[in-house]
Amino acid sequence: MESITLVISRPQITTAVTRGAARLFVALGYAPLVEVGLPNGRRADIMALGPRGQIAVAEVKSGLEDFRTDRKWGDYLPYCDAFFFAVAPEFPRDILPEEPGLIVADGFDGAVLRDAPVTVLAGARRKALTIAFARLAAARALVASV
Repeated sequence: MESITLVISRPQITTAVTRGAARLFVALGYAPLVEVGLPNGRRADIMALGPRGQIAVAEVKSGLEDFRTDRKWGDYLPYCDAFFFAVAPEFPRDILPEEPGLIVADGFDGAVLRDAPVTVLAGARRKALTIAFARLAAARALVASV
């Protein structure tokens, strides 16, 4: 019997991990948005607003090369209370730094394997980010409805 090898592209992995991680955030009571621009010019793959106003960011890594060529994760820390890497189940997790949280996700769901340390944002920054988050969500909802 012949074996079948399924090749999944990097964009397909990114899409699947993003979807599963976003679904996980919803299950945890958060409202996630994808591809959110930050004041420092970076773009968070997922930003999620929690029920008490807490802000979590997840940086999706599609594979080893994606992780090795992208070392900007520290730039997200000033804009969230909790930071996670989100990776596929096959991702070599032992290469990831131990400081951030860790989410493993596929196209259907995700799981937190390591909680993110919480660093509480200053009130003024939280307010500015929350307003920007709400405005982005409202603009996207409007575009989707027309």
